[in-house]
Amino acid sequence: MTTLTVSQLNRYIKSVLDETALLQSIYVSGEISNFKHYPSGHIYFTLKDSSSQIKCVMFSSDNASLRFNVENGMNVVCFGRIGVYERDGAYQLYVKGMHPKGIGELALAYEQLKSTLEKRGWFSPLHKKPIPKYPKKIGVATSNMGAAVEDIKNIISRRFPICELVIVATVVQGENAKNDIVRSLEFLDGLGVDTIIVGRGGGSLEDLQAFNTIEVAQAVYNCRTPVISAVGHETDYTICDFVADLRAPTPSAAAELAVPDINSELSYIEDSRAFMNKCINHKILELSQRLDSLSRFNEESVSLFISPYFEKLQQITKIMNDEMKRAINQKQLELSKAASMLNALSPLSVLARGYSLTTHNNTVITSANDVKTGDIITTKLRNSTIISRVTEVQYE
Repeated sequence: MTTLTVSQLNRYIKSVLDETALLQSIYVSGEISNFKHYPSGHIYFTLKDSSSQIKCVMFSSDNASLRFNVENGMNVVCFGRIGVYERDGAYQLYVKGMHPKGIGELALAYEQLKSTLEKRGWFSPLHKKPIPKYPKKIGVATSNMGAAVEDIKNIISRRFPICELVIVATVVQGENAKNDIVRSLEFLDGLGVDTIIVGRGGGSLEDLQAFNTIEVAQAVYNCRTPVISAVGHETDYTICDFVADLRAPTPSAAAELAVPDINSELSYIEDSRAFMNKCINHKILELSQRLDSLSRFNEESVSLFISPYFEKLQQITKIMNDEMKRAINQKQLELSKAASMLNALSPLSVLARGYSLTTHNNTVITSANDVKTGDIITTKLRNSTIISRVTEVQYE
């Protein structure tokens, strides 16, 4: 009977599992729980169904290519191998690849990124910049080959030929597309163009993936220049569409939205000019008719016109004169009465009748007690003044 150590047993079980071809390339579906993402980049989780579970690990070199965020409760299909971690004697699924169950990986990544950026407010109308109505220069970030760039050039040259186009050849599909789109946007934003059109012709979800990345979304959001997203798909929206200041369903539509139709503008100017001329002519005619009417007035007609007003003015003048005379007479009478009363009360009148007024230091003397021997007193007569010194005060 052979006795094995724990290490020997775990090593043997590991070798058995490693040599079982079925377990070295296997797909397992289930629900993710106990998900943990470590600083090293490795992720650990449990894959479970209604009655069982298995521990899983996915190393950083394998999960770096995932296009969606792994979360607890997510139903996924994992591809990998079954192995034993000898130290703990536990078998687990070493995951090499993973995709959401029932929904494509790209579709899930799209929904996750859309939800994240919406919560950040990147889609809010508050961040949307108006598209200039009469741009002098438009920048275009798209492939320099294909129908998209030709449609943009043809439409803008036809609709608004005075606008300058700056086309930056950009990779719009494949692994390098997102970085190239970002570079083109940053270059055009620093060039001083009035509007930027970024986009491409139509394609599958995989073809349009670059426009559903956080890198492109951030570049569009950071642009100081208004951006029109023109990814060629009529019904579906990319993340770039949501972040951009304006979304166009196709590159052709973007060109039409970016510039006015010069023929329509010229027609509007012509209509405005005709309307202004009509208004001016109408005003001139109106003033001419008024001048005509005034020129028909002669001296007799003017006299007849102002005669009633002149008579009324004379009546008002007479009434005002009469009222003024009455007021003057009344005031003269009141003044005469006041003068008589003042004269009657005046000390001068009393003096004129033989009385005198004696004062000491400008104070009227009414009693012997008001003066003493040696005081200088002043006596006021009708037409003269006597100044004397008190030599004796007699009391009665």
